[in-house]
Amino acid sequence: MPLMTILTEADLRKIVSLDLDAIACVESAFEALATKAVAMPPILRLDIPEHRGEVDVKTAYVPGIDGFAIKISPGFFDNPKLGLPSVNGMMVLLSSRTGLVEALLLDNGYLTDIRTAAAGAVAAKHLSRPESSVAAIFGAGVQARLQLEALTLVRPIKQARIWARDIDKAQLVANELTEKLGFPVSAVKDPERAVRDADIVVTTTPSSRPILQSTWLQPGQHITAMGSDAEHKNELDPAIIAKADLYVADSLKQTRRLGELHHAIESGLVKADATFSELGSVIAGSAKGRPSQEAITIADLTGTGVQDTAIATLARDRARKSSVGTKFES
Repeated sequence: MPLMTILTEADLRKIVSLDLDAIACVESAFEALATKAVAMPPILRLDIPEHRGEVDVKTAYVPGIDGFAIKISPGFFDNPKLGLPSVNGMMVLLSSRTGLVEALLLDNGYLTDIRTAAAGAVAAKHLSRPESSVAAIFGAGVQARLQLEALTLVRPIKQARIWARDIDKAQLVANELTEKLGFPVSAVKDPERAVRDADIVVTTTPSSRPILQSTWLQPGQHITAMGSDAEHKNELDPAIIAKADLYVADSLKQTRRLGELHHAIESGLVKADATFSELGSVIAGSAKGRPSQEAITIADLTGTGVQDTAIATLARDRARKSSVGTKFES
């Protein structure tokens, strides 16, 4: 009988980390989305509003990859008040040839965290100025930490600022990152000040109201918005989309429905049928990236199933090489 491997979060942390391999893995997934006949159905979503909860199910089949992942990703944003993480979840990896389950990845959202941070790095690599050295991060959760770490792998970051509604939490994160990354990271009360003279701005919150205003932006800045992965979420002032010199989506079909673009369309600042590039096309060279040093660029990242398939197959391959995990007959 075929063997199925069960990998716990502890197993996965031993073999998968936020590194250049993970970034390359996600980069290749985006390129595949633009160049191959990828099958990626719309996100299945369940909302549980009385507990500030949501559950997303994502999947994608990428030709040439011998497995495909189905991911269940809950986010319950009051959990920190209970001493629990706000993000959880698991992935199931199935054979693209037979449909049999190959691996059960009980990652508690860890692989999602890694692939999301890697996507931020990919966006910065292709859209920000190569010399970018100052970052502003909105949010003080796990993804805020990882997004800054990811930026250091693709850009010469020498200074960073953290803004969050809870300044004490922002200060705690800033202290941790200063020690870990070896350059000054400061907590800033005023979000406009956090953005001033920053080369790269990353928003990582579940906010339903804009936290980044168009009047704060300066020529040459790159913005990666990755918190708006549901219709009600909105981190960017919709005028930012209209103002930008270049807007790039991870999946235009998705961002028209639930990303920052969705809110710009709803506000009437962008036409519903306006055409924009996708990140995969920029990577593949079929769409232009940053148009100039002074341009303001935006990456609207809502999270795609190809990222999950890519990171899940990377984890499976590394588990095989390292003999990590528990095998069962399926």
